[in-house]
Amino acid sequence: MGEKKLVAVQLSGGNDYLNCIIPYDNPLYVDNRQHVRITEDRVLDMGGGLGMNPVMSGIKELYDEGKVAIIHGVGYPDSSRSHFRSMDIWHTAEPTKLGAEGWLGSAINQMYPAKDNVVAAVNFAGLLPRALAAPKAPIASVSDLDTYGLMNHVDNSERDEALLAFKNIYMPAIGSGLVMDYLSQTGLDALKGSGIIQKAREDYKSDVEYSDDNFSKQMRAASAIIQADIGSRILYTQHGTFDSHTNGIALQEGVLANVSTGIRDFYSDIKASNKGDDVIMFVFSEFGRRVKDNGTGTDHGAGGVAFVIGDSVIGGQYGEYPSLEPHKLSIGEDLSFDIDFRSLYTEILEDWLETGAQDIVKGQYEKIGFLRN
Repeated sequence: MGEKKLVAVQLSGGNDYLNCIIPYDNPLYVDNRQHVRITEDRVLDMGGGLGMNPVMSGIKELYDEGKVAIIHGVGYPDSSRSHFRSMDIWHTAEPTKLGAEGWLGSAINQMYPAKDNVVAAVNFAGLLPRALAAPKAPIASVSDLDTYGLMNHVDNSERDEALLAFKNIYMPAIGSGLVMDYLSQTGLDALKGSGIIQKAREDYKSDVEYSDDNFSKQMRAASAIIQADIGSRILYTQHGTFDSHTNGIALQEGVLANVSTGIRDFYSDIKASNKGDDVIMFVFSEFGRRVKDNGTGTDHGAGGVAFVIGDSVIGGQYGEYPSLEPHKLSIGEDLSFDIDFRSLYTEILEDWLETGAQDIVKGQYEKIGFLRN
């Protein structure tokens, strides 16, 4: 086995847990989802009264092959319904205050204390996610392998506006020096890493025909980086929006189909290049959706679902599906969480990336056991 790599897949906007892993024969699901429901005849049956969304055939195939760990009821105490705040909590592992460092940026700093690997982490998600932000952490940001650099998918005025927004959001919390140091260092890392990334693009060959959607392009680029063996350990992707207030079923199924197909193609690509044992994918969203639909869609909720996918994963289901009983709902409306997301982080950090976890997640959390020894 070579160096272990993590591909993070962020489902932005709040993925509807109930219509992703569907308790199709639960009468409370039927009662609460009068208008936004996946009927039993459409689900991809998993047994036990649960089924995947019908557009998730790619992930379902991997699940049937024992390559997918489904983590039920993931969340944190006193869940926020704000997209920004909840995603920031996931990014920094700080539920009680605005965190200064991203969990993966901190991991990179542990792995490379000399900051001597400018492509240790590669971001394909457009704007740099807070998960990768940490002082001096070497992060390369790639929107397209054909043109590489910091946020190079936008023109100069949009780039300046985005950087100003980043600075204005985080400067009050973490100080102007840290913000500007981070941005300038990231720009330098992008310049230093450009030749390495371009070489990976030029050398990449694959028989897998990826779809043309944005997420599949990100996953194809991640595969190229991994196959090039340039030293990248963390690759960050995102897709969305999953914010399904209206037109809920069509919106979610559109983006879920992209994710499922992209993940399946990426897995096939990595497997064909004999890198399957070295890579896991971690799929998450900032929160689930409200149990009761709003007539055309669903509103922000709490407990959600996460996935860990790869040859080094012990496939199956972990944790209990949250109860839909009214007295067991969070604040009477949301699915409750059962597994703290920092338990996932602890296992990924310690048992996969082989870094310390306690300082990053700010405590000790019991591991779930989805990784092979």
